[in-house]
Amino acid sequence: MISRIACILLSFALALPALAAPPQLSAVTPGRTVTLPQDFGAHPDYRTEWWYVTGWLETADGRALGFQITFFRSATDHDAGNPSRFAPKQLIIAHAAVSDPGVGKLLHEQKSAREGFGRAFARTGNTDVKLDAWRFVREADGRYRATLPARDFTLDLVLTPTQPPMLQGENGFSRKGPKAAQASYYYSEPQLKVEGAVTRSGGTAQVTGTAWLDHEWSTTVLDPEAAGWDWIGANMDDGAALMVFRIRRKNGGVLWSHAALRDKSGRISHFDPGQVEFTPTRTWRSPRTGASYPVAVKVRAGTTTWELEPLQDDQELDSRQSTGSVYWEGAVTLRRNGQRVGRGYLELTGYVKPLKL
Repeated sequence: MISRIACILLSFALALPALAAPPQLSAVTPGRTVTLPQDFGAHPDYRTEWWYVTGWLETADGRALGFQITFFRSATDHDAGNPSRFAPKQLIIAHAAVSDPGVGKLLHEQKSAREGFGRAFARTGNTDVKLDAWRFVREADGRYRATLPARDFTLDLVLTPTQPPMLQGENGFSRKGPKAAQASYYYSEPQLKVEGAVTRSGGTAQVTGTAWLDHEWSTTVLDPEAAGWDWIGANMDDGAALMVFRIRRKNGGVLWSHAALRDKSGRISHFDPGQVEFTPTRTWRSPRTGASYPVAVKVRAGTTTWELEPLQDDQELDSRQSTGSVYWEGAVTLRRNGQRVGRGYLELTGYVKPLKL
């Protein structure tokens, strides 16, 4: 989702010294349809883009883990026609995290580099993003392979689609505010079957699970009145897929919201701002940043309400060394009437005041 991270990435890109005329970036416009497989790859003519994977894993002994893998691409204002291989035309940034209640807090790492020299890239035509030894690639059969050796853990996972991609908004044109220009191109791949291994100091554990992939790209940032956002992507136990978000105003109100529910038969229902509601039921205060996050919430779309409870409260990710932001990104369980109906990830941004790098 286009969030506060997009604004920070844009500021980072604009802060770099321009070598010539800035590139003419493409705009997100109504009527354009996300077209696959072409749009699986990168879109360097747009300002900001990301591939965002979140999911739940289970070890052989039944322990639950959450994980996050994110690759960002951000176009700078350097002249796209500059022939120098050293010109920082594109930035590649990546985050990886593991949520384990046995640890009590999020394990995470971040990387960033200019694109080039084989060290970092986001290729067009198909999903293939790399930063040092971290890589996320879509193979010829549609499966994704993720390899991320981090300081405190290593993720080596294969994600296999079990359903068609889910185009968000109007055939992939996803509004993020009251103005048509405040939008992104956005599709999701829910219900990805996950197999692989998670390695930590205690050894390597074989894991299975389910994941959700978001791929999104845009040029226009959020409305100036936007303070942050809350987003949930959830794989439901019956095979359905749920995406809900709201963008909060600086004065505490709601600037924009939307929800999409694809039921187990494949039928998609969309819900407009008046039909979407987030109601916090419990907050958690970070001992590091002092931010209070609504880690347990009720989410309503239309006439249906889900209760969200986190795998653990401390799932705060400090990415000030890469994107400059601190946000909460956590594994959550969805319940209705006390019964589990799904699992997903909740993202909460804008609850910590931005700090200067």
